[in-house]
Amino acid sequence: MTDVRLTDIRKRFGALEIIKGVDLSIDTGEFVVFVGPSGCGKSTLLRMIAGLEDITSGELTIGGKVMNDVDPSKRGIAMVFQSYALYPHMTVRENMGFALRFAGAAREEVDARVNEAARILELGPLMDRKPKALSGGQRQRVAIGRAIVRDPDVFLFDEPLSNLDAELRVHMRVEIAKLHKTLKSTVIYVTHDQVEAMTLADKIVVLRAGVVEQVGAPLDLYDDPANMFVAGFIGSPRMNFLKARVVSIGDGKVRLALLNQPEVQLDLAITSTAIHVSDDVSLGIRPEHFRAAGEGDADMVVDIDVAEHLGNTSYVYAHVSSEERIIIEREDSRAVANRDKLTVGLSVTSSFLFDKDGVRIR
Repeated sequence: MTDVRLTDIRKRFGALEIIKGVDLSIDTGEFVVFVGPSGCGKSTLLRMIAGLEDITSGELTIGGKVMNDVDPSKRGIAMVFQSYALYPHMTVRENMGFALRFAGAAREEVDARVNEAARILELGPLMDRKPKALSGGQRQRVAIGRAIVRDPDVFLFDEPLSNLDAELRVHMRVEIAKLHKTLKSTVIYVTHDQVEAMTLADKIVVLRAGVVEQVGAPLDLYDDPANMFVAGFIGSPRMNFLKARVVSIGDGKVRLALLNQPEVQLDLAITSTAIHVSDDVSLGIRPEHFRAAGEGDADMVVDIDVAEHLGNTSYVYAHVSSEERIIIEREDSRAVANRDKLTVGLSVTSSFLFDKDGVRIR
């Protein structure tokens, strides 16, 4: 069993608390992604699991064994870094087998493991090259191969694709997903790129300022965010938020008026007692959930700033007011070409409501 359990994990640097009581369960064979903005603590949390940072308080177990004070080399983990961390004077083969040779493994065992990792990652033609003769994607594959050779219980990835160009990132995402399917190992992966998180993860852990905001499957977080932070972070382009005010409550419905378009009102079937008449709220709607004019529950007119035409789809960057900007996805690029204004439909079934503190009102 290679499950990982974090119980009230905290990390302080002097008086500054970076990780603030994280509780998390990662099951055997799961691909779990830590995601969040820069400085949220995701890499620190990963390094604590690896043993590269001390745990201030709380308990970490791997495979049912407490690991708080266990040396990193004895935790059954292998880590792939953002910077590749390859030895420049060694060939690919030597880099991949170094950890095993250092541990005293027999040459036959080292060769067998290195050859198997090279087969999985299609590194055969590169085995006698040194890192300077490799592309960024090839170096990352070698770094992953070095981790595979160790046959760890848990793989840790710390933003491994951030140094690659856009096309290579897409390719490597596919390769890492295939690798997990082949090895069926437990994987913990850190990224600030929510597209990586959505495409790779079995389970996403959304972090902000050292606190877990929400944990769940990618589509669960997309369809059912707990708050404005998660709603705005998961999904690309991000969710739009429109300022609104509660006009009336009754018969199981809440009527809202958009603050910057007061003639636009919507009735949402919400029975929450957490909001009251005249409360300021936010209406969330994803770019792809806007409707054509007349096809929603209410129409709204926006001023177009820029339209990005991507063939069959356009992203319209527009503003509702001087302080409220939104993104609208349209399937027909020609419908928004050379226009200054656009009328779009709002749908209550595709909208989310958040209170003044950003908490989801269900």
